[in-house]
Amino acid sequence: MKKYLLAAGAAVTAAVAAAALAAPATAAPAAAPLTASAPALSAPVLSEAEVSAPASAPTSAVRTVRQGQRVDAGGGYTLWLTRQGKHWTGPDGFEQFRSVVDGNLDLTRPALSHQGEGAFHSGIYGGPEAPGRVDVTDAEGRVTRATLLQLPGRPGWGVWYAHTAPSDRDVSVSFHARDGRLLVELPAMDF
Repeated sequence: MKKYLLAAGAAVTAAVAAAALAAPATAAPAAAPLTASAPALSAPVLSEAEVSAPASAPTSAVRTVRQGQRVDAGGGYTLWLTRQGKHWTGPDGFEQFRSVVDGNLDLTRPALSHQGEGAFHSGIYGGPEAPGRVDVTDAEGRVTRATLLQLPGRPGWGVWYAHTAPSDRDVSVSFHARDGRLLVELPAMDF
């Protein structure tokens, strides 16, 4: 089942905002950035202690890729970015696209989208803040740190992806600034 969700600063519910204020996120140590020629690896599943552990120095784990550069996201998925948005194919080979120029994402404020296809999750993050991380949390509380991609020159948006354990329940996705602050969250939805 494919699921598509979108949130932008003003669309975050009061409950999510209250939860974010009650328990502010802290930055976790960032993984070493991948080189442009290195294959993409699955993001690690982190314990709650690892996610909330403060980083010694805030850093960004964003991988910069060339426009149109194909990135092997694992599990038969391939992603690439163009100035118009996110492109991807799955194991079925069907090409899909999510625009960043059609007006559906307000990149003047923190924004986050989620496209879920089984255990593969991806989406667009963006806004004026320097990106730090995107975390995917499953129904059992397991947190998976997503891999972040963006085009050169900090265009104000990028793409994230992660593989989680297979589940028949939805995940929540959170986008954090480089300093660890929670910018926007998409809560798990029951469909």
